[in-house]
Formats: sequence, C-alpha cells, structure tokens
Amino acid sequence: MKIIVLGAGAWGSAVAMGAAQHPAGHAVTLWARDAAQAREMRHGRQNTRYLPGIAFPPSLSVADGPFDALLAGADLVIVATPMAALRSMLQALRGLRVPVIWLCKGFEAAPSHDPQAFGLLAHEVLAQVAPDLMAGVLSGPSFAQEVALGQPTALVAASPHAAVRQAMVDALHGPSVRVYANEDIVGVEVGGAVKNVLAIATGLCDGLSLGLNARAALITRGLAEMTRLGLALGARPETFMGLSGLGDLVLTATGDLSRNRRVGMLLAQGKTLQQAVDSLGHVAEGVYSARTVAQRAAHLGVDMPITRATVALLDGEITPAAAVALLMGRGPAAERA
Repeated sequence: MKIIVLGAGAWGSAVAMGAAQHPAGHAVTLWARDAAQAREMRHGRQNTRYLPGIAFPPSLSVADGPFDALLAGADLVIVATPMAALRSMLQALRGLRVPVIWLCKGFEAAPSHDPQAFGLLAHEVLAQVAPDLMAGVLSGPSFAQEVALGQPTALVAASPHAAVRQAMVDALHGPSVRVYANEDIVGVEVGGAVKNVLAIATGLCDGLSLGLNARAALITRGLAEMTRLGLALGARPETFMGLSGLGDLVLTATGDLSRNRRVGMLLAQGKTLQQAVDSLGHVAEGVYSARTVAQRAAHLGVDMPITRATVALLDGEITPAAAVALLMGRGPAAERA
C-alpha cells in the first residue's frame, strides 16, 4: 500500500513508523507542515520534537510543502492533525477517491460568539465539508511512544464503510498491532473525546492521594458519563466496553505517559493550568476538549457531573479540593443513573 500520513506530531509519527515496518512492505510518507521540522527529521531520521531517541524505519519517507502531488496513487490517507485543523484538512481532501482516516480525538470547538452553539465530532465535520469522502477514525488505548517502539497495541478502526475499515486493517494489523473493525463511528469518537477529560479528573484524584478506591470509582462513574453521552448521540452501548471506551479510558486515566492525567496531578500540586500545560511540552487534549464535551452534553440534556467539575477546575472557578467535595457531596442515586 501507498500510505500518506498528514501531520508529524507524536501520534502521526508513531502510526507512520508502525505502517512503515509492516511485513507487507508499505510505502509510507510522513508529511510535516513545518518545513524546518521536516528537514530535521530527514537529516536525523527521528522526530526529536515529539519522539526523541526512536529511529525512523529506513523505508519511511518525510515530506513537506504542498501535499497534493503526494496523494497521487495513494491507497490510504491518514490525517494526523489536531482536531482544530481537521475541518481545513478535510476540505483540502475533497474529491479524493481513496479511504481517508483521522487520528484526532475530541469535539471541534464551538463558535465563541454563539452561547448556544456546540462543537461537532469529526464525522459530523466531515458531513458538513466533505461528505463525498469515504472516511473513518482510528482510535483505542495507545501511547505514541509505545507504538513507535513496536510494543504490543490494540486499536479499533471505525467507519460506516467496509472498505475504509479494511484499509486500516491492511495498513496496520501486524505482529505488534492488532486492529479491530467497528461500524460504530459515533461511539468510538465519543470514547476518544471524553476519556481525556476523565483522565484529568483521575490525575487530580491521584495527585491529592485520595487512594485506589477513589480512582476506581472515578473511572467507573466516568465510563457511565461517557456512555450516557454516546447513547444520546446514537452510539451503541457495547462500544463503550471495548477498546475505544473502557480500554482507552483506563490507559489514559492510569498510565504514567498520559499527559491529561499529568495535568490533573499538577493542578493537585497547586500549579496553575498554564504552568501545568507549559511543563508538558505536548498538547493535553482534555484541556481543550473539556468545555466542548460539557457543551454538547448540556445541549442534549445529558448529566455529566465529573466533566462539569473538571471544566470548573480548569476555568479556575473551584480549587482541586472543592472539585472533590463537589462530587462527593452529591446526593445518593441508583448506580445505573
């Protein structure tokens, strides 16, 4: 397969590296928006900005500049930009006749001038700007560093199109990566969006040394919030017990490589949000998606108390201790509620 990866962040680079090492011998090109970064990667054969010390496979090509020519003859295009850039990237790919997948997770930010507006999931953005594309999402519990190192990973390929699901399997399923196909693109995208917010809350719990009981409760009730939102958007309930739901939530909420969990821990230590974000050196998606998740839930009338408390914490409206008190002070309810 000829595979083009558009976006040279940590996850895009890791996926490109994984595809380039596939036994089928794919021809993979990693495209970077930043020409200086591309030159550095070509010269040093690694992404020192995001995955330092992990060498590129010899077969991986690096490109920059206009990417139109790269698309000629491609079998699969992978969009590895942040959610904020997805709309413009899909617009640029309109009319393409090969499968397109995205790696970003979250809701697109709502227009700031409209208090009633809410952000869209990636497939909803697609429907607005490039409905002709055959597209889908690759998600699941995966730290970029481990994928780049070839450590065992399981992912989920979601799309309403069987050809797109198969293209993702053909591109990545191999000795170190298992790819499971799923038709429920809504559920997979909701899981990817909400788990980052819940990871901040769990990091707060760990940073305050509240114990393993509290962590387990937070993850479990967070999964209930995720599922409620997903069902309201038309997802299948079983998706949230799979890789893109429970699997990604557990990884992001408990793993030491999780940037979102790290934000919560730093806030618990008394750092400001800006100090926490600056110390990471990478984007923590939950910081930016928390408000969009809460907005969409409010629009649908879905109760998400952990998400609301996380937004209030990130906005500086409450302290870490107050966030915990707010959640623990809620009245009794049936577990299914």
